[in-house]
Amino acid sequence: MPIIPRMDTAAYLRSHIRTVPDWPAPGVQFRDITPLLQNPKVFRVLIDTFVHRYMDPSLRPSVVAGLDARGFIIGSVLAYELGVGFVPIRKKGKLPFNTVEETYELEYGSATVELHTDAVNPGDRVLLIDDLIATGGTMMAGRRLLEKLGATVTEGAAIVDLPELGGSTKLRDSGLALFTLLDFAGH
Repeated sequence: MPIIPRMDTAAYLRSHIRTVPDWPAPGVQFRDITPLLQNPKVFRVLIDTFVHRYMDPSLRPSVVAGLDARGFIIGSVLAYELGVGFVPIRKKGKLPFNTVEETYELEYGSATVELHTDAVNPGDRVLLIDDLIATGGTMMAGRRLLEKLGATVTEGAAIVDLPELGGSTKLRDSGLALFTLLDFAGH
């Protein structure tokens, strides 16, 4: 029987994230996760890494909430694999039913996200997921929306953390447990 070496999951996933220099603005190193999604083996490793973590009864959510837009991709597949519901947190004006909204600050201006008023129930244990954490504003706004409806955000999760932008520190300092698969120095 051949010996199969252990996989360094973080290194494997990192090798499938493309860095696009100077996009969307000069000096920005954009971390593009689309190569993770294009290869079925890599996509499975990505999703399975999250599934194995959240199958643990102490971490298992009753609902997965995904942040617009790449959090929808990861979150909906993860919810399906866990056998729980999925709710989208969308940019303002994209949801057709009654919503609650939360505005947060960006580097240049502000943005607003919304959630249907019937998306979660009081007491729901929610995993809040996105592709990456930069300044933390979107995830913080998503958490506040879910808590307005009485849910408990048990953990925030993302593929990539950009620690130099301070978002993960801000989120942890606010009391949110946070799980990321890998980080990139710089931004």
